[in-house]
Amino acid sequence: MSSPEASSAPSSTIDPVAANALQSALAAEHAALWCYSLIIAFVPADQAKQAREDEAAHRTLRGLVEQTLTDIGAKPVSALPAYATPQPVTDARSAGNLAVVAETDALAAWRSVVERTSDGPLRTAALDAMTQGTLRCARWRVATGQTPAIPVFPGRS
Repeated sequence: MSSPEASSAPSSTIDPVAANALQSALAAEHAALWCYSLIIAFVPADQAKQAREDEAAHRTLRGLVEQTLTDIGAKPVSALPAYATPQPVTDARSAGNLAVVAETDALAAWRSVVERTSDGPLRTAALDAMTQGTLRCARWRVATGQTPAIPVFPGRS
């Protein structure tokens, strides 16, 4: 997988363990996109702009992962028709909390990719996804009054 900033693609033979981790990252990206469609409906205009940017970042990642899986001969997992939120989303604060959950879940999935591959370009792309996801998560944590803004080990449950 090549991140927008990365210049090389992973080898065409990613081992099955790494491919499964990549499938999990794809599933997390699908879920994050679904969450952001809900988040945007509940946040004020300034946060909706940020949420749309975050949604676009997840859409880009999803496309890159789908292409990578296709390139290695794996069928990318499909998105579910809907996802359960940990808490009802009824206002801007609960929508911001959902953004934190979506980003945290995606971070955990990307951390799993880093831990389960020795493919240099794939590790680099996964680390880039974690870096960008940590920044998105930190913005939502600040917006919802959660501390610390950045957990000590992003992606660790």
